[in-house]
Amino acid sequence: MTQVARQGSKIARIKNPTAPKLPPSLRPAEERDALEDDAIIKGVGYESTHFVGMEVEGVEFESCMFQNSRFTGTELHRSQFSDSAFNTCDFSQVTAHDVSLIRCTINGSRITGSSWKSGTFRDVHIEGCISAPAMYRYMKLFSVAFTDCKMIGADFQSTSMNNVRFENCDLTGAQFSNGQMGIVRFENCTLIDVGGAASLKGATVQGPGSMELALSLAREAGILFEDY
Repeated sequence: MTQVARQGSKIARIKNPTAPKLPPSLRPAEERDALEDDAIIKGVGYESTHFVGMEVEGVEFESCMFQNSRFTGTELHRSQFSDSAFNTCDFSQVTAHDVSLIRCTINGSRITGSSWKSGTFRDVHIEGCISAPAMYRYMKLFSVAFTDCKMIGADFQSTSMNNVRFENCDLTGAQFSNGQMGIVRFENCTLIDVGGAASLKGATVQGPGSMELALSLAREAGILFEDY
């Protein structure tokens, strides 16, 4: 399904993220499928697996599913997850530098306190997640959807976004300073006290968040409102 957003006088179309290409059946994870440097893992299903407090570099996962798995406090560097799904996982306090998610879904998971920097999200759908707060600085987001997420205090400073949609998300206190916006849409989102609101130039806002964002823009412009 494709949604539309106005960009200037034109109507820009927002394409939904491409779904992961998962095989009909996955091989259950074994000891040899551990999270290790330079590992390449394909077609594996992880159930209630703990990758906690680790430091890993150069790992590649393709066509894998993670169910009820924990990545708490783990550091990931120069790694990639493609055509993979994460269901009810815990990414709390994860540090991810130069990490790419390509054709991935994250559902019902906790992303609180995580830091994603200088990586890429392409064709990613994040739904029903708690991400309050989390940092996505210097990221490249293309064809990404955030749906029904609690994202209070999310930090998108210096992040580029194109074909990105936020739907029914709480973005109270989120920061967008120095962001580079292509086609971006906010639908029925809470946008109270947003920072860097001017950097959202060109975005489309539908619902009550439009007035909330207008107040943030006025505050940044130094405009004061007085009651009579």
